[in-house]
Amino acid sequence: MKQMLLLIVILLFLTGCSVLHKPQSAISTYAFGMPHLSLTEQVPNQSQLHRRSLLINEAAAPAWLDSTAIHYRLLYDNPAQSYAYANSRWIAAPATLLTQQIRNRIVTNTPEQVLKDSGTAKADYVLQIELDEFTQLFDTTDSSHVVVSLRVSLIERNSRKLFAQKDFSTIESSPSADAAGAVFALNSASDKLINELVSWLTVKLPPA
Repeated sequence: MKQMLLLIVILLFLTGCSVLHKPQSAISTYAFGMPHLSLTEQVPNQSQLHRRSLLINEAAAPAWLDSTAIHYRLLYDNPAQSYAYANSRWIAAPATLLTQQIRNRIVTNTPEQVLKDSGTAKADYVLQIELDEFTQLFDTTDSSHVVVSLRVSLIERNSRKLFAQKDFSTIESSPSADAAGAVFALNSASDKLINELVSWLTVKLPPA
């Protein structure tokens, strides 16, 4: 009898260990794709003089976007409630990823001198970015699109006056109703929006 009880205790212990050590679902981590050279003015000649020096501050974002979560909302159910995919995330917060892409695109497609730190050199202008929306929206259970919205402010450094400001927003259909579809569409939408931003900046910045 004692041996039977001992055997039962051992089996229960082993079962408990297997439950405690059950492997968790893998987390998928996503980053933005490589920037596309799709503007008319691309890769300026290295001998070309920079027109202006531009300090690009880190993009600001509301608290709910200040994380690596991939957000979605159900328009057909409760559009006011925001959800996040449990096993998928960005490699960094969307505002950080967008900032890096915008800096890279401006360097690649314009003759401007881009500064990341105000301590390195004095900039002629400051570009402030506010990310407002970066979400997948489900129209139905199997149909969704994404929205990316931000506001850009161009400030003259010496006078601290607002030189120009513009709201940018773009919508892109998701190829699939899941996190992978959201990532693909958000990448594509961001790429288009950044192209629009750079084109606007090229027009707004006066020549030196």
